[in-house]
Amino acid sequence: MTATIGARERAALCDTMHAVGPSAPTLCAGWSCFELAAHLYVRERDPFAGPGILLAGPFARLTERRMTAAQKKGFEALVRAIRRGPPLHWRFVPDVIHLVEYFVHHEDVRRAQGHEPRPLDEEREAVLAAWMLRGAGRLYSRAVTGGLEVRLPNGTCHDLRRGDDTVTLVGPASEIVLFLHGRKDAARLDFEGPAAAVAALQATDFGV
Repeated sequence: MTATIGARERAALCDTMHAVGPSAPTLCAGWSCFELAAHLYVRERDPFAGPGILLAGPFARLTERRMTAAQKKGFEALVRAIRRGPPLHWRFVPDVIHLVEYFVHHEDVRRAQGHEPRPLDEEREAVLAAWMLRGAGRLYSRAVTGGLEVRLPNGTCHDLRRGDDTVTLVGPASEIVLFLHGRKDAARLDFEGPAAAVAALQATDFGV
């Protein structure tokens, strides 16, 4: 059976984590590759850790403890478990969710090592663009005070948020997804719009 695009991205991330090793840095808030592997492991396999991935306070502290406990399994064991795929109940989650999660974290590892953006195939770019335009991008853009639109390499423009002082993000969907996930310094995009609005957008916390 042909692997889904989410599964292919998962495997690619595991290959990269294995290659760089547990102590390699990532773009995730000071996490090493080992800590990122623990995050990915508990995300799918530890129901007590889930709320703390999204919520602060005691939930986040519990998740940190569960991640620390997961690290006792060892880096290679965590990567092998992630590579095997999610438990059965996670397999009902739309594949685009897996693609976005693993694409963003794959780039967290790659770009922290100084790697350039990799060319994605048309299928993955199309799925990321659809995810962004069907609601996810609009959800994250609520943090923006003015208008926000995107212009993709094929020349099409799409509004994520209507408003004054519109800023246009110009680039492939994959780079826009990274930007909306808070990887603003790593995303390779062009910005069009009033200078003050561009500066405000680049300073926006999207909460992801």
